[in-house]
Amino acid sequence: MSHDDFEVEPIPGLPAVPPAGESILWSGSPYWPAIARRALHIDKIAIYFGVLIAWRIGSGWYDGEAPAAIVASAVYPLIAAALSITILTLIARAIARSTIYTITSRRVVMRFGVALPITFNLPFASISAVGMRTFPQAAGDLPIDLTGGKRLPYLVLWPHVRPWRLKSPQPMLRCVQDAPRVAEVLARAIASHTASDAAVPRRVPEERLGGDWAPRQTTPSTPHLVAAE
Repeated sequence: MSHDDFEVEPIPGLPAVPPAGESILWSGSPYWPAIARRALHIDKIAIYFGVLIAWRIGSGWYDGEAPAAIVASAVYPLIAAALSITILTLIARAIARSTIYTITSRRVVMRFGVALPITFNLPFASISAVGMRTFPQAAGDLPIDLTGGKRLPYLVLWPHVRPWRLKSPQPMLRCVQDAPRVAEVLARAIASHTASDAAVPRRVPEERLGGDWAPRQTTPSTPHLVAAE
């Protein structure tokens, strides 16, 4: 698992040309309307300002204010709402445009960052499980559970991380379109890589016996798909 800053990308989303034997199976970016709703909560912001404007108008009418005064009292929250929604929309589009998720035959690569691009490489050997959660707008999230207690920085990953998993952050392919198909591609790639890796036993030192290292045959565990909560 590694991250590389400010690398020249020979292939969009990848810090270097894949080595011989590694192929790109899927590449894509988040769906920006889903990022706006799911990560930036633009719909909740719109509802908040809508309630505030309705309250201003309703209270002015109840107090018998002149129509011009009622309209004037709603202008400022209306401007604030338009400005907030516009800014969040631009941020969502920038996040989607600067992000590329890539699944190869050996790893998951996450390149993101509006101002400071960063790339995370997640080899299949470091992945224990992949979750999936779908929602409207034809998009879904694929959180990735890492093995061996590996911990990545939550704030650096945001918004490409499973929400509220602060103690054990899970990197996540967020708001990808056609999430079931992408999850199937990833599951098949991990299964294929695990099978091919298991066909070549590795010798690792385990314990010292009589002054010599006694090797043990090892094979990697198989990750599995789980439903995200």
